[in-house]
Parts: sequence; structure tokens; C-alpha cells
Amino acid sequence: MKNNSNHIKLTSFDDIFKDDATRKDDSLERVKMIPIEELDDFSNHPFKIIDDDKMQETVASIKENGVLVPAIVRPKQDGRYEIISGHRRRYACAVAGIAEMPAIVRDLTDDEATIIMVDSNLQRESLLPSEKAFAYKIKLEAMKRRAGRPSKENVSQLGTDKRSDQILAEQVGESRNQIARYIRLTELMPEILDMVDDKVISLNAGVEVSYLKNDEQQQLFEIMERDECIPSISQAQRLKKCSLENRLTKEVIIEIMSEEKDTEMKVTLGGSKIKKYFPKEYTPKQMETVILKLLDSWSKKQRQQNELEK
Repeated sequence: MKNNSNHIKLTSFDDIFKDDATRKDDSLERVKMIPIEELDDFSNHPFKIIDDDKMQETVASIKENGVLVPAIVRPKQDGRYEIISGHRRRYACAVAGIAEMPAIVRDLTDDEATIIMVDSNLQRESLLPSEKAFAYKIKLEAMKRRAGRPSKENVSQLGTDKRSDQILAEQVGESRNQIARYIRLTELMPEILDMVDDKVISLNAGVEVSYLKNDEQQQLFEIMERDECIPSISQAQRLKKCSLENRLTKEVIIEIMSEEKDTEMKVTLGGSKIKKYFPKEYTPKQMETVILKLLDSWSKKQRQQNELEK
């Protein structure tokens, strides 16, 4: 007979005398005070901690009231903890001179932890394009792994026929295409991605530039720095096209970037300024039609006047 003694689990003396209520109470999550020195950042945390006015408000609040919302952490093998949610609160505690903070300790898988970490940070009012880019990327990857190996069409197997990117789009209130565009930004070299965050390069232009190879992006960045030029959307599209055709040399980049950009003049007229000139029932489209006709008539008169003055 096979010996199964190695698989026998012995019950401790204390566990024998525990009642059901005690065992249930032991399984409940508790808030634990943890020294901030024992809290480590989440691996590849995509969200930046900026010491701005909002952070100073958080510091002031913690000094006065303490940390009101516990962080969420998970235990590490070395006895320390990895922060899932609460990086900004940990930083604010350090600035405020507070040595420990409340936290809920949870045993989470890597994918569970990633999804909670991203969701807790996406609730913030303002996020940088780079933060959204990496957050969407790592959450989507985690969602796909949790769904199991998808079918050829990448259909989720979590009890729904929706794709993982469809589910993510509904959760964050963005279209699937927009999520894909943000994720493309993760292909940018850090220096160019910083320029997108700083609104030096537009998001749309940044997406186009992301298709350039690493060495091409480096050459483009050096030319932008040297000549103090920034690619427009049309220039970025041409750079992408040349790259995909394997003909984007340094000379071609210089040629494209040295072209004079088309400037589009915009004039904005508030509704209150022009409504008084039209009947109440006029729609914005009708107003636009009348305005364009009047401008056309004015332009003809100007040309006639110029001819008479010659």
C-alpha cells in the first residue's frame, strides 16, 4: 500500500479549540499600520508622483488628519510589502514626517494586483498621456492573461464574447481605437514621450512618430534639438511613411522637418456675439451659411475697391 503520510496536514493545538466564528474572523481583511520604510513601489509602476499643489494639499491633510484611506498592499517573500494602491499617500507621509501608514494586506496574483493598481490610479482627474499609455498596456495584457489564451479573434473567455480591449474601453470610457493609440505611445523613446507629456508634440503626431525605428527616433530627436523644430501631424505622417518604406535616412528627416508648416488661422466667435444678428429659430448651420455669404460679398467689394485705387 502506498504511504500517504507525507500528505497529511496536522492541525495545530490552537486551531483545534477555535470556534467557527473565530476562524471566520481570522480570514477577514484588517487594516494594519505598516512603516513606510517597508513599502516598496509596484514593479513597473506607470504613474508619476509629482510634487505639485495637489500633492501639497495631500501632505497638509495628512499632517492634520492622518491617512484617511488605507493603502492596498501585498506581502513579499522578504517580509516587505508591495504597494498596489497608495504610492502618493506613502510619498505624502514621507514629506509630512509620518513614519507609518494604514494599509490593507491582500494576497493577490500579479495580474490581479496589476488590474487593481491601474484602476485605482485611473480615477485621478488628470493623467499624462504616458501614464495612460503604460496603464492601458499593462492592464490589457493582464486582462488577456486572466481570460486565458483567446481564440483567433482574441475573444475573451470570461463568460462574455467581448474582446478584452472592448471591455477595457467600456471601463475607462475611451474608444478601442483611442486606447490603441495611447498604447502606441509606449513605443516612443523616453525623451520624445516626455515632449508629448509636456504638449510640445501633439498626441496625434506622437502616435505617428511611434512607428519610427529606435535609431530613426534618435536621429529625429537630435534634429529637433539642434534645429528647434517640432513635427506637425502631416510631417509625422510623412516620417512614418518613409520609415515603413525603409527609406527614412537622416537626410530625409532633415528635408521633411525643414519644410514650412501650413498654418491654419482660427477665429472663434462666441454664440452670444452673433446670435443677436439672427432670428431665434436659426440653427448654427444656417448662421454659418449667412456669415460665409456676407464674407464672400465683402471680399468681392474689397477686390473691386483695390482695382479702382490702382
